[in-house]
Amino acid sequence: MFKVICISAVLTLGMGARQATANNADLPGYSEGALVMHATGKREQIDQLSGVIYCQVHSTRSVRQLHLSLLVPRTSDLKPAIVYFPGGGFTSADHEKFFEMRSALANAGFVVAAAEYRVVPDMFPGLLEDGKTAIRYLRAHATEYGIDPARIGVLGDSAGGYLAQMVALTNGEHEFDKGEYLDRSSDVQAAATLYGISNLLNIGEGFSPEVQQLHKSSSATEALLVNGPAFRDFAGAPISADPDKALAASPLGHLTGAKPPFLIMHGSADTLVSPIQGKQLYEALRAKSSSVTYVLVEDAGHGDLSWYQQPVIDRVVTWFKTTLGEPVKGVSNTTDPAANL
Repeated sequence: MFKVICISAVLTLGMGARQATANNADLPGYSEGALVMHATGKREQIDQLSGVIYCQVHSTRSVRQLHLSLLVPRTSDLKPAIVYFPGGGFTSADHEKFFEMRSALANAGFVVAAAEYRVVPDMFPGLLEDGKTAIRYLRAHATEYGIDPARIGVLGDSAGGYLAQMVALTNGEHEFDKGEYLDRSSDVQAAATLYGISNLLNIGEGFSPEVQQLHKSSSATEALLVNGPAFRDFAGAPISADPDKALAASPLGHLTGAKPPFLIMHGSADTLVSPIQGKQLYEALRAKSSSVTYVLVEDAGHGDLSWYQQPVIDRVVTWFKTTLGEPVKGVSNTTDPAANL
């Protein structure tokens, strides 16, 4: 199953509250001239848990803590979960951004975990190991958060989209399972990538010669991620220095085996990560007859305001609801079904 869809992001504003006056002296606390408001609806309370440590990365003389920020609907439902990986050009992982998208998913009944991960100067596969650890952490703590461990998806934008792709496309590749909770699976059941990177070798394809030359530099962030910085007797190396190594660190290098459903979104006016990145991932998955939906957002740039508008957010939320399913009402996750996953 595969689809190609083009949409235009539009800005909409609205006031959802309704307020009315009433003259009813029988209301407890009523005073003449008071405004009386009638509030109804089915919105659930969302709990935010910040600073959750999901793993510790040990090096020779230090221990680094990596964090999650969770949005957890306060219900007794058995809830699917989404792990969000932020973009940042492989140099930052500001995991508490993109609140509009995360809160929309939480309001739809998902547990949403935004994950910090290692960035340059740390090298691949460190960030992929972190992403997989975040998945295993949620399964290990499924009971506490009311998560259905059989329904976990990933979402990311830009470099975070790359990481979401890598986590999903390496389902079953246990070489990247390092660290804690190794008795749990890091496989995911759905992946959405927004203006993400699918091949580190051609991030600037279709752009000007000057931009493409920048990506040939040994100081380009993709080169630093895969080959590391110049140091001592190593002068540094561009991403093209070892194409096999670069492809092995790219989503398109992991196409064998069954893949989870994918939602791929890219902006037609992206001037930082070539729209070809989304196109080539879509075509590769389609050739494998994988379940993949490709949405080209007309005139959208790289992470610009188009991505914060309701049509885009609704597209992502609806896709996850369709792919992972709705929360199971009134089912208390008192035992951990993930024990055997």
